Amino acid sequence: MARKSKRSPSARTTSDQDQSARGKIVAAFMELLATHPIEEIGFAEIAARADVSLADMRGEFGSTIAILAAYIKSVDRAVLAEGDADMAEEPARERLFDVLMRRLEALAPHKEAIRSLVRSAGRNPGLAFALNGMAVRSQQWMLTAADIGATGPKGMIRAQGLALLYSQVLRVWINDEDPGLARTMAALDRELGRGQRWSGFLDQACKIPERLCHSRDRWRSRMRRDEPGPDDEPIAA
Repeated sequence: MARKSKRSPSARTTSDQDQSARGKIVAAFMELLATHPIEEIGFAEIAARADVSLADMRGEFGSTIAILAAYIKSVDRAVLAEGDADMAEEPARERLFDVLMRRLEALAPHKEAIRSLVRSAGRNPGLAFALNGMAVRSQQWMLTAADIGATGPKGMIRAQGLALLYSQVLRVWINDEDPGLARTMAALDRELGRGQRWSGFLDQACKIPERLCHSRDRWRSRMRRDEPGPDDEPIAA
């Protein structure tokens, strides 16, 4: 839904490299991914859309998976850059809920591309394996952002568990057309509840309530503030 914004959502996911060859290649790839399966996207198509030479593209990336990894890294950076000091005193599970909702917010400009990627991963085990590796690395950073241990064997178990549960939330999110993301927040709440019961995962949060009333109410209020009013002007997606 179009709305006013002081900062375009897409700016949060491509960092400050939008005008560089690398930034243009990532942006072009995500645009193509929104309308084509990843296995059908070639280097020539990406270079043409990005308006860069094949030589420049080869200098930046060696594969489409590497381009995707660069995009995911930019999402990580966007989430980490927008840390919320107001959440510092909240329980661990609420902090993690907030971090993961911020991640979905950063992904929103490329929702169709994520939908395409999810479909391709469902029929391509090799792609699914590669995506899992990237997801685990990202979730280590998300856990760190929520001030939950993400190093050592226990940290890796947490990150892998979080990657798996977040993939389930993504499947709900890509089909959630509600501007308030009620289904998505309910799914995230439910999956984090399941995560609490996994051995070695979120053990720091096991004593907090099952429902994330504070975080969910906070995000509902935020969504309502972002909904356009009658005087708002639309902005480009």
